[in-house]
Amino acid sequence: MADPTSFLFLLSMMLLLLQSYLFSFANAEILNVTTDKSALFELKAHISSKDSHHVLISNWSSNTHICTWVGVTCGSKHLRVKALNLSYMDLNEFSGALPEIGNLTMLRALFLYENNFEGTIPSSLLKCTQLQYLDMWNNNFTGRLSPEIGNLTMLTYLYLAQNKFEGMLIISLVLSKYTWYICMIYI
Repeated sequence: MADPTSFLFLLSMMLLLLQSYLFSFANAEILNVTTDKSALFELKAHISSKDSHHVLISNWSSNTHICTWVGVTCGSKHLRVKALNLSYMDLNEFSGALPEIGNLTMLRALFLYENNFEGTIPSSLLKCTQLQYLDMWNNNFTGRLSPEIGNLTMLTYLYLAQNKFEGMLIISLVLSKYTWYICMIYI
């Protein structure tokens, strides 16, 4: 018959290992959600709203979880931001430069159409390797679009028309077999 003290010792060690694993996993998840929250607060700080309802000012608060914020959709498993939709926003006209948003690494969809964003599209967007939908139609983006946007191999929908881009666009898009829509007309 087995010694009860060695059984208890083994059980204690297994529980200690399990607790250590769960603690490190929980810390990683908190850090990732915190990173997403910081990126969204940076976005909020860089855009000014002409909306009399103050949608972002009143809704994007440190008192609420980011997954409950207007325009934010999170994944059910990791609670990371997977979609950001600030299009129209109750007829708002957001304006200002778009900050570096590459820390939203789980982002799959970014919809910013029908606003007044200006400046260049941040290069950090290329860190969003999970990005499938990118719609920045009808803003005031300027400059040249980086050819490295072609490295976003998960991209299936790209719509950048009605902006103020300049120069010829030569993209080495490595289109996946799932890419179904691209519109980048310079007008």
